Amino acid sequence: MQTLDKFYIDGKWVAAGGERTIDVINPANEQACAQLSLGGPKDVDAAVRAAQTAFTSFSQTSREERLELLGKVIEQYQVRMGDIAAAISTEMGSPKWLAGSAQAASGLGHLMTGMKALESYVFEEQRGTTYISKEAVGVCGFITPWNWPMNQIACKLAPALATGCTIVWKPSEISPLSANILMEVLDKAGVPAGVVNMVHGDGPGVGAAIAAHPGIDMVSFTGSTRAGVLVAQAAAPTVKRVAQELGGKSANIILDDLNEEEFAKAVSGGMQSMVVNSGQSCNAPSRMLVPATRMDEAMQIAVATANAVQVADPQSDGMAMGPVVSEVQYNRIQSLIETGIGEATLAAGGLGRPDGLSKGYYVRPTVFGNVTNDMTIAREEIFGPVLCILGYKDEDDAVAIANDTVYGLSGYISGKDTDRIQAVAARLRTGMVHVNGAPTDFAAPFGGYKQSGNGREWSVEGFEEFLETKAVMGVTKL
Repeated sequence: MQTLDKFYIDGKWVAAGGERTIDVINPANEQACAQLSLGGPKDVDAAVRAAQTAFTSFSQTSREERLELLGKVIEQYQVRMGDIAAAISTEMGSPKWLAGSAQAASGLGHLMTGMKALESYVFEEQRGTTYISKEAVGVCGFITPWNWPMNQIACKLAPALATGCTIVWKPSEISPLSANILMEVLDKAGVPAGVVNMVHGDGPGVGAAIAAHPGIDMVSFTGSTRAGVLVAQAAAPTVKRVAQELGGKSANIILDDLNEEEFAKAVSGGMQSMVVNSGQSCNAPSRMLVPATRMDEAMQIAVATANAVQVADPQSDGMAMGPVVSEVQYNRIQSLIETGIGEATLAAGGLGRPDGLSKGYYVRPTVFGNVTNDMTIAREEIFGPVLCILGYKDEDDAVAIANDTVYGLSGYISGKDTDRIQAVAARLRTGMVHVNGAPTDFAAPFGGYKQSGNGREWSVEGFEEFLETKAVMGVTKL
């Protein structure tokens, strides 16, 4: 069992100052895989001081210097990708295939996207006699989740480094193994002292201190909407910039112009998406909207797909689904499944572990049919491998149901008519729309409307979250 009793501050691994420790649990076997020391406000103070000192010089580095640094980070990340994938598989139960091909790989993708954005971004322009420049926002506080640990830090870290910001980072206390490896990557790559600092801790002890700290100019948070509200409240007195990527209850609209084969493909694909990462993705297509007249057909297809999913230990070979991350998450999902049994038609899955698994936080791939949008399972973000199928009368009804949620992260549409698809997409109150199974795109902005957050990550839009705009009037510089 590993002992994680150090934080990375001012270019050095330093002993944790507090006395509180927690066990890091492997969700596949419910056994402790590490012991983690948690920090507090004093550790955050030390990290902020280091970041403030480093900002003076790092913010003045040239584009070429930051490109060189990002190149070294990418090089070292590639060296450690296997270690990162193994750590993610252990700490959060991600199957080997997913940990390598998506979890660890997404971190590399964001680093490369950030480097590409830096190569061509225009930081200066002349408007008549006014010179306008884009400058680093300052010291950034990052609070990142466990469900996509490398994806969610890399999509913040890359643009922050590219723009000349410095960082104080709290990774999730549930997934600290991969976080420590990333800090080793940054150290090996030669990131200057104080530019990236990491303090382990929980939300009340470290997250709240980061959000409220007067020395932090921006906080970027990814997590639940409930926690996002607390972050925004803590940040408000210092009027710092707050960027948030929060929850979702995304609608997957399957239009009525698909033939039997196309409909089967769309429904099956939607169910398959719900078991990737054990349903623990904020943009998961958890509400499937089908023509009411095809409800029974959709249920049959989704049930067959769900029943074919192999649920197994993350270290097994093949395309198995692993456990959910913790006992807390498992119990919450079970509670919502129980609620759903009293509300809708349980078509597949249900309560308890899959057959043959007596240990670990494994959830049965579950399908509810005949769901209506006023039901708890249609309103709450379940964050597990649970699909809700809702029927709609016509296109207007489908759009109304899709938008009838406090969330607005993503949307999904399957259909034949491109003009019709674009018209439906334009009416969805979401930050993203996937058409006919299109995957996420690192070159596209990621983020949502309403209680799914504010600001954008990924691509140029994510890059610009880390910039301030300065106007110098009466000067012709360019």
